[in-house]
Amino acid sequence: MRRAISSRSPILSLALLGVGVFLLVLAAMLAWYVEPQARRTPLDIDDTVVFAGTGSYFDTASLRPVHGETLTVTRRVVGDVVEAERSGRAVWDVSTTIDTPATLAEHDPRRSYQWTVARWVTDRRTNAPVHCCGETPAIQGEAFLKFPFDLEKRSYRWWDETLGAAIPLDYRGTVKVRGHRGYRFTGTVPDTRVGGRQVPGSLIGVAQPQVLAEEWYTNAGVDLVVDPRTGRVIDARIAPRKTLRAPGASSASVVLLDSAEIRFTPETRRRQVDLAKKDDAKLVLVGETAPVAAGGAGAVLAALGVVSVVRGPRRDGPGAEPAADRDARVRRRRLPRLRPGATGPGKSGRPAPN
Repeated sequence: MRRAISSRSPILSLALLGVGVFLLVLAAMLAWYVEPQARRTPLDIDDTVVFAGTGSYFDTASLRPVHGETLTVTRRVVGDVVEAERSGRAVWDVSTTIDTPATLAEHDPRRSYQWTVARWVTDRRTNAPVHCCGETPAIQGEAFLKFPFDLEKRSYRWWDETLGAAIPLDYRGTVKVRGHRGYRFTGTVPDTRVGGRQVPGSLIGVAQPQVLAEEWYTNAGVDLVVDPRTGRVIDARIAPRKTLRAPGASSASVVLLDSAEIRFTPETRRRQVDLAKKDDAKLVLVGETAPVAAGGAGAVLAALGVVSVVRGPRRDGPGAEPAADRDARVRRRRLPRLRPGATGPGKSGRPAPN
């Protein structure tokens, strides 16, 4: 006896419910766990940015100023993964060189016009400086090599490594760099004494063989464009000026370095924008697109599964009436009932004549 084909399988109903619940849990995990974990400063960074511009510098070999030359600032950042995993912090080693055309050709930071090294340690979530793990110097402020995630439209304190202190950078609106939108921040550094160096007295107009000259620094314009989601700097320009003064003097005697603008090279700008777009896409995927899609699909499938389970299966079970008997019973209900003694429809019931 052939059974009717099931129109709602209990296995299918449970499968819909299971897949729906799985997608709902996945959406919650993506939004509340995976995305916050992705919004962390990376540990294994190995990145190099290059600034270039025209300016002047003091040639220590000839003891005279050189004007109109290309000045190149190269900053390489390498993450100390071992120390970072041990401490749970982002530990970045920073090497910064300033080169003239002659020193740049040497390809050796030790021969650069100026070379500085630092170790930057930050909280991976807030980007706040953390004073541990051999950090040097004791960096302050809210941003240095990058800004915090999810930028706000407000001022931030930016660490200036030449000044050795944090300066305020004010929010100046949004701009586009190679078609990518970023927040612009600007600030200046007033002329500030940053140290001293031993020089011949004649160099700064003092009648002494050797003098501890005062080293002063100013920056007429720090101008940064930052990706608002990741805090990555996608464009930067600075206008540094370093001078020497005789002890107690009110004006400069020697200009060590001076440029109206040193800016990211086109190649650095392109790479920084590409990296920002890539990181943005990842955060949008795990924080918005995937959770919304998974949550929506999960809710629909779970609802279908619940409805199917509640209504139950429609099929012939072991104790159900056979389909053939059921069909015969239905046909009998449709036939008209005969009066007692009647022989059928249209019959009177009287004996037939001979």
